[in-house]
Amino acid sequence: MSGAKDWIAFWDAPHSIYVNARHFDVHYRDVAEGIVRLIPRDGLRLLDFGCGEAIHADKVAARVKELYLCESAGTVRDNLKRRFGALGNVSVISPEEMEALPDASLDMIVANSVAQYLKPDELDRLLREWRRLLAPGGSLILADIIPPDVGAASDVAALINYAGRNGFLFPAIVGLIKTALSDYRTTRARLGITTYTEPDIRARIEAAGYAAEKLARNIEHNPARMSFRCNPK
Repeated sequence: MSGAKDWIAFWDAPHSIYVNARHFDVHYRDVAEGIVRLIPRDGLRLLDFGCGEAIHADKVAARVKELYLCESAGTVRDNLKRRFGALGNVSVISPEEMEALPDASLDMIVANSVAQYLKPDELDRLLREWRRLLAPGGSLILADIIPPDVGAASDVAALINYAGRNGFLFPAIVGLIKTALSDYRTTRARLGITTYTEPDIRARIEAAGYAAEKLARNIEHNPARMSFRCNPK
């Protein structure tokens, strides 16, 4: 998982992905609210894999019995523990700790904006692992999948639209210039981003033992990307 490890090192260090505090806040607010909309009932055991800073995870925790925030970057895990340590139903874990969870111990798993940073074989392995962890009737939300024809121009347009709606348009324009010169741009150029056509990602999901349902809207702000509900067969 050398590519994944390089991306983990990037997220574990200071970066400029979010153009300002407002962008940082509304991004995680909208992701949390998107997850909440997909929770079918209260009292579930939910895992958010690759959750990042998840500063509004309390919104999700309020709807579930147990919330596991799973993050590879150690610095981010430390931040999560400080932020949510007082919430009795929230556990911050590493991917290795996730793999130690018992079979059928979760009702819902969310992996948002994760697949693009994994090689296809890494995603295939995780899909199988997540299926092991899901209880009967559970589901996986695999979100923010990037199609091959959705590139930088789409990302820029989506961010500008999002910034205009949320009050950080000028910082977003400045941030786009900074990002073009940033470590993210360099890392992305070196490692690449994994993309999937809809038939390809459906085939991978189904090969791992799920039925795939494309959702009407993506969890993230870019509507050109795809999200799926995956139900074990």
